Amino acid sequence: MPLETKLVGDKQLVLTRAFAAPPDRVYRAHTEAALVRQWMSGTMGYVIAECSYDARPGGSYRVVWESADGDMPSFSVSGEFLALDPPHRIEQVERMHLPEMTTSDNHIVTEFAAQGDGTLMTITMTFESREARDDTIATGMAEGMEACYLQLDTL
Repeated sequence: MPLETKLVGDKQLVLTRAFAAPPDRVYRAHTEAALVRQWMSGTMGYVIAECSYDARPGGSYRVVWESADGDMPSFSVSGEFLALDPPHRIEQVERMHLPEMTTSDNHIVTEFAAQGDGTLMTITMTFESREARDDTIATGMAEGMEACYLQLDTL
């Protein structure tokens, strides 16, 4: 199942995606830097230049992508983990650092539910405003996420 997006109210974006792997594996792929590097790099002309994850309440994370051929500007995401319930739930704050803007603090809750032999992942992103949500969507974020999730499917 490819990534599905749904607008909820004025400030939320809900994304859902199914994976053939069990929740503990999909959860680990979202919290361990070595695994994140494997599936978030090499898509859409970008490679990960920096990746750090301290997946604990109060811990931070940062991922920097650079253009594989140097033709596109680099960008990054950073944030803090608020709560973790392995392998079911991650609550975090995230900022996207793009050449044209840095987003405000976006509140993200990611849930991993067993679905047969696999996992249904639901990401609820809450933004400070409708404009912030729409600006983030306009970056092509969902397309980039699905390109990465296609790689996660192979791990």
